Order: sequence, then structure tokens, then C-alpha cells
Amino acid sequence: MDVPGDEYAVLAARAEAALSVRGSRFLALAIPVRERAGCEAEIAARRTHLHDATHHPFAYRLGEGGDVWRAVDDGEPAGSAGKPILGAVAGAGLSDALVVVTRYFGGTKLGVGGLARAYREAAAAAIVRGGRTVRVLSAVVELAVVQERVGSAMRAVTLAGGKILSSRYDGEVLLAVEIRRSRLEGLRASLLEATRGEVRISAR
Repeated sequence: MDVPGDEYAVLAARAEAALSVRGSRFLALAIPVRERAGCEAEIAARRTHLHDATHHPFAYRLGEGGDVWRAVDDGEPAGSAGKPILGAVAGAGLSDALVVVTRYFGGTKLGVGGLARAYREAAAAAIVRGGRTVRVLSAVVELAVVQERVGSAMRAVTLAGGKILSSRYDGEVLLAVEIRRSRLEGLRASLLEATRGEVRISAR
């Protein structure tokens, strides 16, 4: 049985959205990401692609709890851009997501409140277009099984919903197995029963 915390919501696909407010154009790009390095590369690419723009504020959240995050105003008044973009990501309940909102200034100042609303609205529109999916948290373990019990061990893995990633022989048969995190303890019990205790299970 799967448990809460076994998965989290992420952005499904890259998507763009545009918003015009009193002459200024806000071009939002939402991108699925997995790590900080990927975020920085995407931000640099956006700045290069739209090099003539006034500002490129951004925000991202990473990890199962969204605990790794960053919000940057990129020259806009403090709190008027990065924080609202981050609020759109968090408000959608997403992690592993980066949103860059590029602004072309239209000649009319919007004020901090107006900027915040525009940045959040543009970011939210791109996020909606990108959609959401679920990322399942998994564990990888290594099984050491005597040759006579390999078939039983492999059946137990399959019945538990696990996936055998690799196998090799080193006196015993060594199986690398990926399993949904919440099912790991159930797999341990099933393996011990199926092999009559002739299995060693270790984290990889």
C-alpha cells in the first residue's frame, strides 16, 4: 500500500504564457527541472535568447518538499518579482519547477503592487499551461541471493511492483532492484519468505 509522502507534484512540461500590462510585456517560461545546475543553465539560455529585455526575474523550487528554492528580482524593486513568481509555483503545489518571467518595459511604471500582480499572473498562466504530473519516490537496493532462490526472489520483486535494474554473478546472484519507497518494507518481508531467509538486502 502506498503512503502519503511517497510522491509529489511536479511540472509536466515546458510552457509559455504572455501578459500585457499598460504597455509592458511579461513573457513567462515554466520549465521542469531537477537540480540547481539545470536551473542556472535554463536561466542563462533565456537571458541569451531574449537579450534585449529589461529584466529576467525567476524563481524555482526543488525536491520532494520544495525545501530548496530561490527567488530573484533581477533589478526590479525588492519583492516585486521573484517572490510573486515563487508564490505562483508554491501556490500550484509544485516542486522541481523553474519559472522565468521576462519583462519588456513599456514606458509606464506599474509600482511594486502592480509589478507583483503581473509577475505572479504571468507565472501562474505558464504553470497552468505546463500542467502537472506526479513524481514517485523510489529506492534502489541490492539483493544477494543464492542461485537456487533466484527465481523465487525475482517473482517476489515483480509481485511487489519492483523493477530489476541489473544482475551479475559473484558467488551469489546480485540483483539491483528499484522499488517504490513505500513498498520497500513489504518487499523485504516477501523476499525473506520467498527465499526462506537466503537473501541479503542492502541499500545501494
